[in-house]
Amino acid sequence: MDSLLTYENLIAFLTLSSLEIVLGIDNVVFISILTGKLPLELQAKARRTGLVLAMGMRIALLLAIGWVMSLTEPLFSVVEHPFSGRDLILVLGGLFLVGKATWEIHDKLEGGTHGEGGGARKAGYAAVLAQIVMLDIVFSLDSVITAVGMAKHIGVMIAAVIAAVLVMLVFAGRISNFIEHHPTMKVLALSFLLLIGVVLIADGFGQHISKGYIYTAMAFSLFVEILNLRLRKTTKPPVELHQSYVEK
Repeated sequence: MDSLLTYENLIAFLTLSSLEIVLGIDNVVFISILTGKLPLELQAKARRTGLVLAMGMRIALLLAIGWVMSLTEPLFSVVEHPFSGRDLILVLGGLFLVGKATWEIHDKLEGGTHGEGGGARKAGYAAVLAQIVMLDIVFSLDSVITAVGMAKHIGVMIAAVIAAVLVMLVFAGRISNFIEHHPTMKVLALSFLLLIGVVLIADGFGQHISKGYIYTAMAFSLFVEILNLRLRKTTKPPVELHQSYVEK
């Protein structure tokens, strides 16, 4: 136990916790969008359940670290390109994320006719959790492999995962409410998920794209959209300006 309480482990814990939070933002956004389709009284419960499942998934993978690292071993080759178990999971997860984000964008822009009705909503709770679990597997796998490269002790990794999920639990509701109350922000979030899906597919095919570029582009787009939201609050819509001109 004493060997864990070192300066090196503390730095690893803080760094890994911060990285887990950053890597978990896309997971929180995805969960928020999925749970937004549920009845209001079930949304908070589904968000908490989704994040707890994500935490459990990551801890389980950390405890089975030998199996996780074996997923990086090549299984077969296609056109002289080797594919590992990790690559297959990333490609399938990326395809699912691209398909789901595309479906949700279409649903948002074309009037939201999918899954309407009380019966569909009640039946959707289990389906939402199933989709969350599917993406948790993909996000957790990438997160765990990153954690292994940054920390030496399994206890430090687990502590960092728990700390990151606790932070996400605190802010998940606020993020979800913000996305639901700003339609353009929801479309932007879905576009981010679409981008992440493409990155996962590329990574699965051995084409590594630096996450620094991806998150910088996402942060810049988010900054521009926040400026647009503030601008809309401080300026009158064209209709109001026209009415004011007519009254004069």
